[in-house]
Order: sequence, then C-alpha cells, then structure tokens
Amino acid sequence: MVTLQLDGVGALHGRHPTISGVSTPAFAGGEVVAVIGPNAAGKSTLFKRMAGLLGGPGEVVVAGTERGASGICYMPQDPPASAALTVYESVLLARKQNASWVVHDTDLAAVDEVLASLGIADIAFRSLEELSGGQRQLASLAQTLARDPEILLMDEPTSALDLHRQMQVLTLVRDLVRRRGILAFIALHDLNQVLRFADKVLVLAGGTSRGSGSCKDVITVELLRQVYNIDARIEHCSQGGRHVIIDGCSAAGVEAPGSVAAFAPGWSSGKSRPL
Repeated sequence: MVTLQLDGVGALHGRHPTISGVSTPAFAGGEVVAVIGPNAAGKSTLFKRMAGLLGGPGEVVVAGTERGASGICYMPQDPPASAALTVYESVLLARKQNASWVVHDTDLAAVDEVLASLGIADIAFRSLEELSGGQRQLASLAQTLARDPEILLMDEPTSALDLHRQMQVLTLVRDLVRRRGILAFIALHDLNQVLRFADKVLVLAGGTSRGSGSCKDVITVELLRQVYNIDARIEHCSQGGRHVIIDGCSAAGVEAPGSVAAFAPGWSSGKSRPL
C-alpha cells in the first residue's frame, strides 16, 4: 500500500521560505486527506513541493510504490488551457505521459470512462479554449485521473464548480480512492465538505503545520479560532456526521445576524442558512 509522510518539509521563494518545518504522520492509500488553512497559508506551495516542482529542505517520504514520482499526479488550482487540443486529446495525452506513445484500445477505453464518470463526454471534442472555467476544471481533473494515480494532489479542484458538481466530483474522488487504494490530498476551503469527504486533515497556517490527523481530533473549536479567527460550533448531525456552525468573525469584531452553516449532510434549519 502506498504511503506518504512529510518530514520537516520546506520550500523557498528566492531566498525566503514560504513553508517550513511541515511534518506529518504517514498517510496511507485508501485515505482522503484534506489540506486546509486560510489564504496564503502555503497550501499550493506545499502541493508543488510534494509533486517535485519545487525544492527545499526536508523530505517527502513515499513508500509502497514501484512507479516512484510518476505515480504522483498533481492537479493545479488554475490549469493551463491549450488552444491546440480538444478535451479528448488533452486527456489522452495526459494518460500517455511518461509512457509509450503507442495508443492502445485500453487507453481509449480509459479516456471514455473518465469523461463519462465526470459527465463531460458531451464536450470531448471541443477545444479547451472554448470551455468555461468550470468545464476546464473538470477537463483538468479528467487529465489527472486518466493517469491512474497512486498519489493524487488536487489544489482546490472544485473552486469553479457549482454545488451539484462539487458534490459529484468529491464523491467520485472518494469512491476512486476507496476502490483503487489511491492516496488523495485535496485542498478545500469548505470545512463541512472536509468533514463529509475526508478521512484525515492537514492544517496549514503561516507556512507551517498547525495539526494533522483525523478530522475529529484536529478540527476543533479552538483550532478554528486560532487559525481562522472565527467563533464557531461543531455540531453532530442526525446521520452521524458533524458540521461547523459559524457564529461570528472575531477578527472584525462583528457578530453575524444569525448562525451561518455551510452545506453539510444532515444540515438543519433554524436561524442557520446554507452558504
């Protein structure tokens, strides 16, 4: 089973460290690890460091794989678009990366399957430059999944998607992780999606780790206050899950007119409303 552990990992921008001293326990295949934290916490930098696109101190320790670095697939937050390629061509090209350029029937079948699973088979032969931001994000996800990753790094993969598509994509990724034994790291801002879909969590703030482990142990009222500077409650749902209720923003010293709950399974009404 593939595992990944961070040991004092850092990254530099010029001579200045952007992340430093990030250490975690070993995360294992079959787990979804949510990477959370405020803006400019270092999430994107950490993903690039894990993908080998940046150097720096410390070590990214990967074990249990014969593919090595080629088994790590990284989906950036803002995927580039090539006007010369259709969606289908871009996914097929991604699948053949680091492999023979001979295209087999199994390759075509894999591309067809991933496009169908994401609900974008109807735009397969449209140019990438014609797509909306959300469609381009789905095409980028298809390119990533078509490479049969062992370790999947996804930097805010649902930021351009509507709520229905967000839930569809996160459900699909979670199911693939379980079925194939993939280890997935997903940067997310919606804490209730984290509580719904993630097994483990890694919290970044100020370029370093503020906690890692199970969501239950790490995501606490105290952590939300320290990292996000918000007053919140964590409540149990009738279906057995948990969700975060935000009462106010202590940074601005302003109380919300009523509790605000982001979308979560088992969300109940009252004075709260879904974001």
